[in-house]
Amino acid sequence: MIVFDQVQKSYQVGGEAVPALHPTSMTIETGEVFGIVGHSGAGKSTLVRLINRLEPSTGGRILIDDEDITHYSHAELRAFRRKVGMIFQHFNLLSSKTVADNIAFPMKLAGIYSATQIRERVDELLARVSLVDQANKYPSQLSGGQKQRVGIARALACRPTILLCDEATSALDPQTTQSVLKLLGDINRELGLTIVLITHEMDVVRRVCDRVAVMDAGRVVEMGPVSDVFLHPQHPTTRDFVFESESVDRDELQEDYQKAEGRILRLTFKGESTYQPLLGSVARESGVDFSILSGRIDHIKDTPYGQLTLSLVGGDLGLAMQAFEKADVHVEVVR
Repeated sequence: MIVFDQVQKSYQVGGEAVPALHPTSMTIETGEVFGIVGHSGAGKSTLVRLINRLEPSTGGRILIDDEDITHYSHAELRAFRRKVGMIFQHFNLLSSKTVADNIAFPMKLAGIYSATQIRERVDELLARVSLVDQANKYPSQLSGGQKQRVGIARALACRPTILLCDEATSALDPQTTQSVLKLLGDINRELGLTIVLITHEMDVVRRVCDRVAVMDAGRVVEMGPVSDVFLHPQHPTTRDFVFESESVDRDELQEDYQKAEGRILRLTFKGESTYQPLLGSVARESGVDFSILSGRIDHIKDTPYGQLTLSLVGGDLGLAMQAFEKADVHVEVVR
């Protein structure tokens, strides 16, 4: 659906062109939830705002459904933007309008909907985001999570095919974040929307995204399925995000490794193998003794996964590694 072909963006500062996005090529597939993660200043907000032309690119092409949008006229751009909804970090609701009026506002601006169509669509969206009883309240009377639900409903008002989320959960507490992410996941599945979600939290990506691009200093430094990027990060920036999301102190981890004896392996389980009693059977068959240095079991979207870091001593280490690989467990030699 969305193709970046050597797209770049620079800003003029003091008469000089300062790059915010270096030439970037990538494809976002129809109906997927695509995450863009990076620290502040990495260029992720710039990249996502190029998709709806809130920011004009300074080079390259952006194709949406095989149409180059980089040279759209004002009229073409207005029609195109009705197909692209956007959710903001700080909600950006109109404080003087009720919840229902905030949701209706994009449809009124479009000028192509009747009063009956607007009223029916607003009622439908209020039900979808579970705010039917809040329709006549004002933003100041809502919690942060409720405000973001209004923002989501407003973004869906004109039936877009693309939904852009600019740090949509950064201003929310963890419990509210989970409910908003669940709502976005439901919308993606039920409506088939293509969602582009930018964040600085790897945990958000893990819970809702299909693929992810990691940005650093205006460049995409790593990209792929979330399970690959999250469980086997290659770039230092990606590894930083993964360790931050797990609250892991790498210095302490290295100290633990130094105290451990034998070979150190990191095992990655995905799907049903996560729950299989594999370690005991491998230890019995190979005669290897093991100790667990670190571990976690969680989900990437709907897929369970587990990662264990073990130190192994004695027995037949080669036989143990063969048994792990035969059981479709990814084995990484740490030391």
